[in-house]
Amino acid sequence: MTTNEKSYKQKAVVLLSGGIDSTTTLAIAQKIGFTTYGLSFRYGQRHEIELKSAANIARNYSVAKHLIVDIDLRLIGGSALTGNIDVPKSRSVSEMGKDIPVTYVPARNTIFLSYALAWAEVIGSSDIFIGVNALDYSGYPDCRPEYITAYEKMANLATKSGVEGNQQLKIHTPLIKMSKADIICQGIELGVDYSLTHSCYDPSSEGLACGACDSCLLRLKGFQEAGVSDPIKYKG
Repeated sequence: MTTNEKSYKQKAVVLLSGGIDSTTTLAIAQKIGFTTYGLSFRYGQRHEIELKSAANIARNYSVAKHLIVDIDLRLIGGSALTGNIDVPKSRSVSEMGKDIPVTYVPARNTIFLSYALAWAEVIGSSDIFIGVNALDYSGYPDCRPEYITAYEKMANLATKSGVEGNQQLKIHTPLIKMSKADIICQGIELGVDYSLTHSCYDPSSEGLACGACDSCLLRLKGFQEAGVSDPIKYKG
């Protein structure tokens, strides 16, 4: 973990996508002692199954409040997750790491963090948790440590609370240097129920994971390396 393990009474906004990383991040924030506020987005993604997972996870963890914010990024497009672009399938890990994939949603984490920053200011929180990871990830530029550092610096210049000295925002990234297997092992130690999570970019209409997109493959690789069975169902 990158956050000191001491008891807090503060509130924290946790970006909650319904996947492995954000759910583990939520568990870590609660273990530290934060009162957690979950923030999810209906941003025009290909499906809403991940939002159902996020809502179930928020209930399971008894978050103080869970917001689902509507943003239509389909108007902008430019991603296989928000436009008519095929989701890549059956790629090797080396292929995933060559270029920024078409599943990258332009400026998504910047947009999400901006909403988290606004909500944090309103509820009197100086802490935002995000489950970005710089090791087992698909090449997204907004998952890198230097991006988080730059955003945090900007955020402290961007709010009334920051300017008046009432808030010194901290963006917590407890998973950023962990492999997917390490994340899963950490979550299991914390009692995370990964059967509630969803990772697939292109699930079936019944909500079954495809097992072939980059996100599914990285998830399966993580469980295999952790020596644990993935509890969710896959097509076929």
